[in-house]
Amino acid sequence: MGHGVSSDARPATEAEVARVAETLRALSTPSRLRILLHLVAGPCAAGEIATAVEMEQSAVSHQLRILRQLGLVVATRSGRSMRYRLYDDHVAQLLDEARYHVEHLRLRAADPAS
Repeated sequence: MGHGVSSDARPATEAEVARVAETLRALSTPSRLRILLHLVAGPCAAGEIATAVEMEQSAVSHQLRILRQLGLVVATRSGRSMRYRLYDDHVAQLLDEARYHVEHLRLRAADPAS
């Protein structure tokens, strides 16, 4: 995974811009980010996620529903419960790139030579 500019140099369509903006809005909610970052480690049931991210299970279920609608997580039935996981490696890469960017800015701001 490179921390650089996309090799796709074509202009984005209005539909693409709208979809990307919707995804980024989903990622702008700290509770959703905590859920997604927890799922980087692997699939979990909603109750396990709620405990790990210290949220009510009903709130986690609501956020998971939004994340599913946006194609960021998928659910599979496991007995009587659902197990959630990231949709694919692209979601993990997106989270990693965002964290890398934040750390890059923090280090640059801390460097008096910059």
